[in-house]
Amino acid sequence: MRIAIASDHAAFALKAELAEALAEWGHDVVDLGPFSDARVDYPDFGYTLARAIATGDVERGVALCGSGIGISIAVNRDAACRAALVSDPYSATLAREHNDANVIAMGARLIGVDQAKACLEAFLTATFAGGRHEGRVAKLSHPTL
Repeated sequence: MRIAIASDHAAFALKAELAEALAEWGHDVVDLGPFSDARVDYPDFGYTLARAIATGDVERGVALCGSGIGISIAVNRDAACRAALVSDPYSATLAREHNDANVIAMGARLIGVDQAKACLEAFLTATFAGGRHEGRVAKLSHPTL
């Protein structure tokens, strides 16, 4: 699978660890930056990740910042993206099964490397259940307000 990964400075080290794990698991990793731990603004990298998902350049995305909150908000500004902020493998699984999430978001200051890898593995191995969830997921990209 072709997977983009992006972070801010607070999650730079976690991004490196997860990119390495993804490559070891056989995925084609697209590192969207940053490329050092110098201070950056998470929205810039969230928008870049969202663009990669929206254009179909990648199938999935990994969004990381200090809390995971800010970058997930940035990614979700694009209607093609369904970024889910997770902190455990079960929530990562449900994000795929019930919400057809195409981006996983995590907070580097809140989650350890081993837990982040477990979340990422759960996210990538789960599949969308469809059925009763399809209509709800459709509304995420096309609200009927």
